[in-house]
Amino acid sequence: MKRGRLPLTALRSFEAAGRLGSFTLAADELAVSQAAVSRQVKELEADLGRPLFERRHRAVRLTPAGQGLLAVLSRSFDAIDASLSEVRGRRGGGLVEISAEPSFAACWLVPHLDDFRMGHPEIDVAVDSDMRLIDFRTHEAEIAVRHGLDAKAWPRIEADHLIDVELVPVIAPGLLAGGPAIRTPADLLAHTLLHEENRSVWERWFAAAGLPDVALGRAQIFAEGNLVLQAVLRGHGVALVDSFLAAEDIAAGRLVQPFDLSIRHGAYWLVARNFKRLSPEASAFRDWLLRRIEA
Repeated sequence: MKRGRLPLTALRSFEAAGRLGSFTLAADELAVSQAAVSRQVKELEADLGRPLFERRHRAVRLTPAGQGLLAVLSRSFDAIDASLSEVRGRRGGGLVEISAEPSFAACWLVPHLDDFRMGHPEIDVAVDSDMRLIDFRTHEAEIAVRHGLDAKAWPRIEADHLIDVELVPVIAPGLLAGGPAIRTPADLLAHTLLHEENRSVWERWFAAAGLPDVALGRAQIFAEGNLVLQAVLRGHGVALVDSFLAAEDIAAGRLVQPFDLSIRHGAYWLVARNFKRLSPEASAFRDWLLRRIEA
């Protein structure tokens, strides 16, 4: 096939769908309809004379031919994007753009940003608070802070380990003083339990406390950890929070930790497409963040 006849639009639609494992997510990334992505992939399959996806109910799976083509296309599009960024000069210029998990951004990054500014007054910082996985090819941010179980959560991405997440139970001192007494882990059940996303984390904590089959009772469920932290600070119930992000509130007495029992819940990672190709501004921020977290 001559280069002038390369079906670039279809290849781009296929690469996004294969990388994301979803025609719908590919459509969102490319800002087109799901039908348009499906049509482009079908036309590419017809042109190649073989299927690239196995279509299942509400799911698609790459065929061996699709896996091989995706590997080549992803490397090629990544290289093209990196080259275009260098030619365009989009990055640098005294600005570093960071994408960070909302909880990490609100509870740790924003309170400590002034320390970075004092050391690097020539660099402006733009923070995008987002918990979704980002594709550095279509996102302005060069680096991101994400929560995950391990560094393998992000294919084709490099990752620096920042800090492990240890969840500990906390309660506002006013609720502790005025509510049911808390002497044993089971006593926490007399209070409303605050959950992030679902009840599984509290179930794990009670199992670690020797109560594997406990009925959790009343609950409030929030989409992310910063909302849980705000709710527990206001005395809405008892919460499991990241001891790192809540350290200042615990030290200041705004929260009380009734039991010295924690459970591991993944870690925070600094991720980027390629650390060696970061702009000077992003490299300076990476160096500062790693030093500051360690300190």
